[in-house]
Amino acid sequence: MSAANFRAARDFLFANRTDFATASRDFRWPELGEFNWALDWFDGYLARGATADQPALVITGAGGARLSFTELAARSNRIANGLRALGVGRGDRILLMLGNVVPLWEMMLAAMKLGAVVVPATTLLAPVDLADRFARGRVRFLVAEGEAHEKFAGLDPAVRRIAVGTVPPGWIDYQTLIAGSADFTPDGATNADDPMLLYFTSGTTARPKLVLHSHRSYPVGHLSTMYWLGLRPGDLHLNVSSPGWAKHAWSCFFAPWNAAATVFIFNQPRFVARDLLDAVTTHRVTSLCAPPTVWRLLIQEDLAAWKTALREVTGAGEPLNPEVIEQVERAWGLTIRDGYGQTETTAQIGNPPGQKIKPGSMGRPLPGYNIVLLDAEDRLAEEGAVCIALDPPPAGLMRGYQSDAGGIEEISGATYRTGDVASRDEEGYLTYVGRADDIFKASDYRISPFELESVLIEHPAIAEAAVVPAPDPLRLAVPKAYVTLIAGHAADRATALSIFQHLRARLSPYKRIRRLEFSDLPKTISGKIRRVELRRAETERGEARAAGEFREEDFPELS
Repeated sequence: MSAANFRAARDFLFANRTDFATASRDFRWPELGEFNWALDWFDGYLARGATADQPALVITGAGGARLSFTELAARSNRIANGLRALGVGRGDRILLMLGNVVPLWEMMLAAMKLGAVVVPATTLLAPVDLADRFARGRVRFLVAEGEAHEKFAGLDPAVRRIAVGTVPPGWIDYQTLIAGSADFTPDGATNADDPMLLYFTSGTTARPKLVLHSHRSYPVGHLSTMYWLGLRPGDLHLNVSSPGWAKHAWSCFFAPWNAAATVFIFNQPRFVARDLLDAVTTHRVTSLCAPPTVWRLLIQEDLAAWKTALREVTGAGEPLNPEVIEQVERAWGLTIRDGYGQTETTAQIGNPPGQKIKPGSMGRPLPGYNIVLLDAEDRLAEEGAVCIALDPPPAGLMRGYQSDAGGIEEISGATYRTGDVASRDEEGYLTYVGRADDIFKASDYRISPFELESVLIEHPAIAEAAVVPAPDPLRLAVPKAYVTLIAGHAADRATALSIFQHLRARLSPYKRIRRLEFSDLPKTISGKIRRVELRRAETERGEARAAGEFREEDFPELS
């Protein structure tokens, strides 16, 4: 019955794909008791009937492969049996650190079938990060590329190590796991609220938190993500995202397979915008989702020269600047539809297909989510903290944070606070203002870094920008911009003057950026800008000028 309820909820969203009013008003999360998405949906629906022989996963470039739903169901059954023979049981933690290779998808499905908990990890992690995941994640098994074995040297020897590719001494060969039977029988039922994934957040401001998701929150919760992406059965969906982070599970696993679409992966040893565009065109990708950093690189090419089969283009990870959206629309006649969510949730807010797009807005609350904006006193506000009303909690919200002691800090109260700030207009559209801890005051005016950064990247020389407060004896703080330039532009006085002139023409005096520094931006390993590092540098420097810093007062021609 749970699988039937899941399918009915999905089909309701399909039926109201462009009728946002009906979808928002009438959608209800499916009633679930026992539910195992890998067994009940992937094997029980996708690997049978009309979709059975459809490609589930297509990888081009390194590790190229093409597997149907039936083939992937059978292969993941073999892996599940192999893992069970090694002693993997319900609730065991498996750290999964792989790139975009077939075993990544096989392992995710196999672990779900066993009731084990996957701890996703990016291949960029350092040994100190891995030691933290081993300890706080209570990891018992590890699956990683054998070539990465040195990263694990000296870490908990009780963790059993499984190698993909080269097999170091003492490790188990992944290929031995797939030698068993393709018939899998679970050891019992899976409750929809049983743990399934344990994510470590990217840690933009502090030590990563441990986010626990269930068999309900991510597989079922990503019905909202499927709706925002606009996916249809048979689509070829390309999401540019690194394994180990939540967005990879969003758009390279659950959302496309909820829709019975094909996951398409283009592996590059190093990102090259032109090669990605060639792949999108050659393979006739119908849906493309990419973070703002990638979109900013793509618009540096002559997009109109690529005649694609794209129907849907979306962006997530950080807010999209209006300038990027406009350039893509001019080239392809397609509007990038922004979306918003967190590691702790599925897509909460977005611009689904067929809806009016407001430049700069991240859209409206998606079906199944009730979003309220609250001020510091928990009163409803037109601008305030983005909060999820828990009446009842949406399926896509995490179980809670895992404490260092191993328990679950359940979410309580009337709302869940995301830590972000947004404003709402008269039509219910939400516009991102910034992280609550990024917003600052200058001359007693509230400054949104994102608003100023959006203006900055409209300048033809700027690839990326981050705005933070810099100490000032008169105004307490002034906005300072750190900018990364597009290749071919010099980090000199002439460029700085051009940027200041650009800002003066577009910003009110109280919002103007008063200081400018050319710099590579510090980022988390998931690619998010660490403004906290820039703020710390400004605080430590005080009012002293940084080497290579330009200030408005250096340019008498601006007077």
